[in-house]
Amino acid sequence: MAISLASFYTWLNSLILFGYWILVVATTLRIVTKRRPTTFVVAWMLIIYLLPFLGIILYFLLGETHLGQRRVKRVQEMRPIIQAFIQQLHQFPSIFTQQFSNVAKPLFQLCKHQTGLDGICGNHIDLIHTPDEIFDHLINDVNQANSNIEMIFYIWYKGGRANELEDALIRAAQRGVTCRLMLDSAGSRRFLRSNENHKMKEAGIQIVECLQVNLLRFMFRRLDLRQHRKVAIIDNHIAYTGSMNIVDPRFFKQNKNVGEWVDIMIRMHGPITTLMGAIYASDWELETGKNLSLPKVTDFAEPPVEQQHIMQIIPSGPGYTENMIHQALLTAIYSAQNEIIFTTPYLVPSDDLLHAICTAAQRGVKVKIIIPEKNDSVMVKWASRAFFSDLLESGVELYQFRNNLLHTKSVLVDKQLSLVGTVNLDMRSLWLNFELTAVIDDTEFANNLNDLLQSYLKNSDLIAFSTWKKRPFWQHVIERLFYFFAPLL
Repeated sequence: MAISLASFYTWLNSLILFGYWILVVATTLRIVTKRRPTTFVVAWMLIIYLLPFLGIILYFLLGETHLGQRRVKRVQEMRPIIQAFIQQLHQFPSIFTQQFSNVAKPLFQLCKHQTGLDGICGNHIDLIHTPDEIFDHLINDVNQANSNIEMIFYIWYKGGRANELEDALIRAAQRGVTCRLMLDSAGSRRFLRSNENHKMKEAGIQIVECLQVNLLRFMFRRLDLRQHRKVAIIDNHIAYTGSMNIVDPRFFKQNKNVGEWVDIMIRMHGPITTLMGAIYASDWELETGKNLSLPKVTDFAEPPVEQQHIMQIIPSGPGYTENMIHQALLTAIYSAQNEIIFTTPYLVPSDDLLHAICTAAQRGVKVKIIIPEKNDSVMVKWASRAFFSDLLESGVELYQFRNNLLHTKSVLVDKQLSLVGTVNLDMRSLWLNFELTAVIDDTEFANNLNDLLQSYLKNSDLIAFSTWKKRPFWQHVIERLFYFFAPLL
């Protein structure tokens, strides 16, 4: 009996090991056939081999972009509607232009090939860069709204000026304005459980919790896929996007010891708002399953003004053109002839982006990257530092913004081409989240953005390569450890 029992345990152990081996091989084959960046593949394979069973579970939780069958079906149903909308836009040739600057031309050609749309002209854009100015403009536009207000934000956090915006939205709803608000489940979880949320709903504001965080759904949708856009649209005539969530930085994350968050937003009106409205309608239907009429193409705030603020809007996320923002960044970098200035709170670039940035510096382009000295993510902070040596050795100028957390996401190329939006230079923004980037080919706007970036530089410290090389050995070790997780951040 003892012999047979021992044989049974031996057989069972062999069966478990064989089953685990089959799982490892199958998961490895699944990873390598996904055609993802090499660093992504290597990182996940090491996790699977070093963390038995747990590594495999983590991969299927976080390693693939599961949108969920229901949302995938909605994406497929919306595609012909969006194509019809694009065809409608083509009936108004006056809003399109091919008269781009030399540095912007390759990027707009990419957008044309991928979306079917040329650059959209006749827009007016304001760059707003202080929290009070942003709230003043937004609240004023909400107060004057007549028909509809649509918003998407990753974080909505009560306190200070955010409460004033809530009150303005409630007043708008009470006077008959249709108000729709989409908030990310993870980023806005406190607000979604708050009394303020219930108060706004009671006033008639439609509030949708995007991509609900629910452990029971992990088999059907990736849990850390987030709605990271920041968008506000007023009466289909005025639109906002940028890096700022609906938070008053004097009240937000004050216990993190990173200072106040520093952000920008752009306020747009003109034909571009029609495209913003179409993106919002797509997001609304994707999340709720309810059809939201696309804005009428003729509903411009004003007749298009030839050549004024040439723009394009690039949305990203599951269901959109794959890697579009990543391609746009690479195209802009390779088009630069004189100078590129980046601002990003999280610097964890892909191998392709790192190579493009270093190559730009090595061919004589003056490349400056401004990141915050203090960061609210320890993992991202150390992972970012793992890239410093390559960047500094290539001649890239790295600056650390003092005192406050620089949250602005922008790229300025040759003082002419601007990219402003919600995208961080990290894997999550580039490959996973729902994001939005505004591409602007305009000297006036670029000059305004450049003035702001120069003020950031004055409040930043340059990292000297000679000093960087002398950092303690233990920092090297931590950097390499977190670099291992860089493709997963």
